[in-house]
Amino acid sequence: MKQILIILFLAVCSACSVSVSSPSESVQYKQISQQEAVKMMQEMETVIVDVRTPEEYAEGHIPLAVNLPLSDVVSRSETVLPDKDACLLVYCRSGNRSKQASEKLAELGYSRVFEFGGINTWTGDIEK
Repeated sequence: MKQILIILFLAVCSACSVSVSSPSESVQYKQISQQEAVKMMQEMETVIVDVRTPEEYAEGHIPLAVNLPLSDVVSRSETVLPDKDACLLVYCRSGNRSKQASEKLAELGYSRVFEFGGINTWTGDIEK
């Protein structure tokens, strides 16, 4: 009986801490696989966002991707990505910067942000 009470107490404490979290902690993006990203690209209107540097982008990028370097996400996102309800598919070289950019985009009010890793494992077409 004592163990059940402890478990219930911990569950209640855990639930309370989630509801007290700050607004920035509750803002999220979704991480998806590259296969899921490809399916979304084929089946719906998406905006592919490359968050690498302009030099990296020029070396090769996913066709139709827009370049919004991680360093510019806060200052230029509303210009480059004016529709905050657009379906954004975010990638970089390896997946690190795309996670950071996706988090920032979600914090900025973009409601449909999907991060799918890096171009270094991309098996689809690359445009130069």
